Amino acid sequence: MKLLAIEPKQYMSYYQSRYRQVEERGHELFVINGEGTEDFWPAERYRLLGTRDIDAIIEQARQWHAQEHFDGVITFAEYSVITVAAVAAALGLPGIGVQAALQSRNKVLMRQAHQRYGAPIPSFRHVETAEAALAAAEEFGYPVILKPTMGAASYYVFRVETPQELAERFEQASKGMEHFFDVLAEADGMDLGPEGLMIESFLDGREYLIEALAWDDEVYLGSVVDRITAEGGTFDDDVHHAPTSLSPEDLASVHRAVTAGAHAQGLRRSVMHAEVRFHNGEPHLLEIAARVGGGGLDMIARLTADYDPVSAVIDVGLGVRPKVRHYQPTGTHMTSMCLISEAGLIERIDVPEDVSTSDRVFLLKITAKPGDMVKRPPDGNTIIGFLGVLGTSQEDAFSTMNDFASKIGVTFATPATSPSELMEQA
Repeated sequence: MKLLAIEPKQYMSYYQSRYRQVEERGHELFVINGEGTEDFWPAERYRLLGTRDIDAIIEQARQWHAQEHFDGVITFAEYSVITVAAVAAALGLPGIGVQAALQSRNKVLMRQAHQRYGAPIPSFRHVETAEAALAAAEEFGYPVILKPTMGAASYYVFRVETPQELAERFEQASKGMEHFFDVLAEADGMDLGPEGLMIESFLDGREYLIEALAWDDEVYLGSVVDRITAEGGTFDDDVHHAPTSLSPEDLASVHRAVTAGAHAQGLRRSVMHAEVRFHNGEPHLLEIAARVGGGGLDMIARLTADYDPVSAVIDVGLGVRPKVRHYQPTGTHMTSMCLISEAGLIERIDVPEDVSTSDRVFLLKITAKPGDMVKRPPDGNTIIGFLGVLGTSQEDAFSTMNDFASKIGVTFATPATSPSELMEQA
């Protein structure tokens, strides 16, 4: 089958490994990048437009479709969900629809859809000024969460404890989003819904990450992972464990919450990455994205739950029901983490052989490279890569993971000493 993948603006080489997985599963993948690099994909199956204009992307897709007769349009990227929905509709290929894409991308539209459907969510308010943010926080009670309406990867998402901190974080996020949207960019020329920032009430329980599938009226939880991060004011240092510690009763309540959210957003045939947090003993939806989870969550799902999110993306794009079952763990234990360093300009990354060749490591993906600028909150959430380790228990895997992570060295050419210096070097 022939599949078309689209990025309005290429995000480095981050999605190449996912694209290769598509081809490893026997399909031919074509790529359109609005803005990007010339050598991103084999030339005969690659188009670089030099613009993020949605009309230009759709027209290029139409012309190429007339020649190649694509069987589906797919994406793995959060910022491509709306574009892919628009292209699929224009080509008459399976898709989630632009309205469902908008409600699965813009957090205000998502929350409004959840609210109309009665899905369990925190209190929320779209805030255009610091004064509006302070008023919402006073109403909800501290701590509160400050986040962008069109964010990704926890960029500029803050837990805020006081009015003074909120004023500071609001200014940081407002300025930082200008740079953020230059990096992870939607297509131009579309109505993306309310822009800016949101305030949400804080949910005080544990968090879970779910790779899910909506197919007609049924929603499947393919994989469920515990987030075991020691939390602070930002949400960038993710550490995960699977299989989940949730009881069968709690899993059933999570399934009901995710089903309500998916139906509220209009997702009837879609892969999904859902994030759920408990509050007063009940699951609440943080978000449901209409794409699979990033990092190694696809590998974790295959290892610990026998669910393949990448194959599900392909099947949904083709209009074929994916192979999926309601959550059933395989019994394999793993922990995984984002590799995080200090801020600065990278000179070298060293991974020792006893880490890179260990049979305990199922995931080792270095996404940064020499010459990259690492940004840390409040200026950004750049990570070095991902590390996942197998073990006989959560404790065993966690101990090995931390040991291996400590051996991965990052040398900086020019460490950044202040936020202003960091922005100047970017």
